[in-house]
Amino acid sequence: MADLDALDTAILTALQTNARMSNREVAARVGVSPTTALDRTRALRRRGVILGASLDVDLAQVGRAVQALISVRVRPPSRDVIEAFRDWVSLLPETLGVFVVSGDVDFIIHVAVADNEALYAFVIDRLTEREEIADVRTTVVYEHLRNPVGISPAT
Repeated sequence: MADLDALDTAILTALQTNARMSNREVAARVGVSPTTALDRTRALRRRGVILGASLDVDLAQVGRAVQALISVRVRPPSRDVIEAFRDWVSLLPETLGVFVVSGDVDFIIHVAVADNEALYAFVIDRLTEREEIADVRTTVVYEHLRNPVGISPAT
């Protein structure tokens, strides 16, 4: 775990709220000079704490209004099988995220597609064509709320 002080945490919190915030805005938000904010932000990047920034897209506006969580169990449950499936499914254009999990399933795959027909085709035509698939369960997402801030300020 990275050793984060109160200033690092404040910078991370500010940038997670708005990754497009200018360095001057970050400095003003956390109460330091722009030079200090820039130096600390660069150090967080060098240390691998800040990995990048992402764009939040309205999936419905880009024709992918239906989201689902698909639970998948593979057989045999070996490292080679799990890693090969993980790598394959993570590259599919419908895939938003892949969770390798423990319990009664091996994966939870978050997908976004155009409609229910496309979801059905993804599950039946793409996933179940793989010979290592032992079980698939699909849960349609009605609403997806995300907390944009992954850390809270140090207290």
